Amino acid sequence: MTREYPKHPLVGVGVVVCRGGEVLLIRRAKAPRQGQWSLPGGLQELGETVFECARRETREECGIEIEPLEVIGIVDAITPDDQGRARFHYTLIEVLAEWRSGEPKAGDDAMDVAWHDPAKVGELGMWEQTPRIIAKGIAMRKAMRATQRKE
Repeated sequence: MTREYPKHPLVGVGVVVCRGGEVLLIRRAKAPRQGQWSLPGGLQELGETVFECARRETREECGIEIEPLEVIGIVDAITPDDQGRARFHYTLIEVLAEWRSGEPKAGDDAMDVAWHDPAKVGELGMWEQTPRIIAKGIAMRKAMRATQRKE
């Protein structure tokens, strides 16, 4: 299946991976948004759950193991060409996850990978949806931890 000019939207999974007070980002090696910092993730495979996809894609792109926790939200990523046709069209399911093991290293679709301060990701010149999803994921994580402490 072609990613450029697809016949229907493609389902992708993005992962907000947290470790301590940091979030993991990759620098994209391929279009769309080649060269930009982004969340690890990729296309969901047939027969694969969203959380299985999150684990696999993070392992392939970053070389680490994660524990998916919750779905943060869904984002439409549509990149039109000069004629207004959808050159790329992804429905992205954004997942919150906790780092479990491994040291990140850039894998298949990543030029670089690094831990970042979530409060500063907006300064990296990334797609405007990414800092919003990261902030929402961090807030969800704080709420989950507060609930766990009360139990």
